[in-house]
Amino acid sequence: MEKITALKLTKKFTLCKKQSRFCTPLFSFIATLLFSLHIHAQQPPAEIDYYAGDNITNQIPYFDNRFRIDEQLEEITMLFYRRSGTQPVILVRPDGSKLKINNLPKDKVQWFDDRTYDMIKIKSPMIGPWQVIGEVQPNSKIMVISEVRLEVTPLPEIVLQGETLKMEGRLFNGDIAINNPLFNDVLVLDVDFFSTNNADFYNFGAEPIKLTSFRDDGRDLDEHANDSLFTGEFELDFAPGEWEPVYLIKMPMATRELRQTPIIVRKNPITISVETTEDENSAHVVTFTINNSFVDADSILIQGKVTFPDKQVESFSVLDGKGLKRTYDIAYTEPGVHRVKISVFGETTNGREFRATVPEFSFNVERVGGPLVPSLDGDNKLLSGQSSAQTIEDAQMAAEKQKEVLLQEKMAQETKIAEKQQATLWYIIAGNTLVITIAALIFVLMRRKKSK
Repeated sequence: MEKITALKLTKKFTLCKKQSRFCTPLFSFIATLLFSLHIHAQQPPAEIDYYAGDNITNQIPYFDNRFRIDEQLEEITMLFYRRSGTQPVILVRPDGSKLKINNLPKDKVQWFDDRTYDMIKIKSPMIGPWQVIGEVQPNSKIMVISEVRLEVTPLPEIVLQGETLKMEGRLFNGDIAINNPLFNDVLVLDVDFFSTNNADFYNFGAEPIKLTSFRDDGRDLDEHANDSLFTGEFELDFAPGEWEPVYLIKMPMATRELRQTPIIVRKNPITISVETTEDENSAHVVTFTINNSFVDADSILIQGKVTFPDKQVESFSVLDGKGLKRTYDIAYTEPGVHRVKISVFGETTNGREFRATVPEFSFNVERVGGPLVPSLDGDNKLLSGQSSAQTIEDAQMAAEKQKEVLLQEKMAQETKIAEKQQATLWYIIAGNTLVITIAALIFVLMRRKKSK
């Protein structure tokens, strides 16, 4: 089929003008439309496609690996995907000169090569047809990178310490969403939290925290692999306070940063206390107290486990109950340290469902004669009824005294053993001496009798 060019269209338009005055508006409209399309085609695309492959070898022949830079650009970054483990590609410029990774102008070209791709940044690239030589993947594209950015879902208004959050983000190259799964190999998407150093909060002066990385692999909370929707999951297992979320996009030759509005991580809404017993026929009563400033107390469900002094583990759940308190009975087994770890499920005061873990709570069942160590709550503070400093000091002194007594008893026992061993040795020596003396006397007497 004959292609319609601007020149041919002009000739047809002139002929029609001579034949009929009714053709003039029609061809005027068509000419204007084609001219607009021609101008639009001159605009550089977001992605530069290879020329079509041959469908026989299912790969792009080297002589077809061509693309064109139509206008002068200050800088261009290109990404070439190639077969894993193959050599870096070679670029042939319009004037026939070659760009190689080991032979390039350092002031104009930056080149990063990986096992699966080459990322090349060129300042003031030459206008005209370019050619790429290498094991470029079949049906691949030359991706021209302009400004990679990340858009993420905002964090919830109410955020709780210990809570696990899911976040979704989408990558953009300029204004176009990136939908190439291979781009996952090029980027690292990190989530960091920075303290605002607000003296009014617990996290004043805290170090930055690296929480997680975004993934598009279909694992954990990511629903579909390679769907260009990156998912991040992280647990807020750090001090409550005012934090600034920072998202880092790391590429081989560039780093982009997205900062969100600071958020306030609220203190975990659950505190734990316990009433211990020394009676084998009764139970230790653990009480969970709910702070309803930011959560709906009636919605709270508790699931956890208790580790006994003998390392045995027992799972439990508290599903019933209303109000600000829940209780659970732990059977008495033996004295020693018990550890309680729980997860909490419920709703915030604005109706958002959440799940959070509570810091491990431990308590000590006292031995006969008094405790060796003080009982602690979830914040490693002494339980009510114990004076803080004095109790700790008394416990430490008691432990030191007991240690000293045991050491003295051990030394006394070792001394007795040594004395006993020494006495035994003396008995052996004396016995042997006596035997030798008697034998010598007998020998002397026998010699005298023979001499007579």
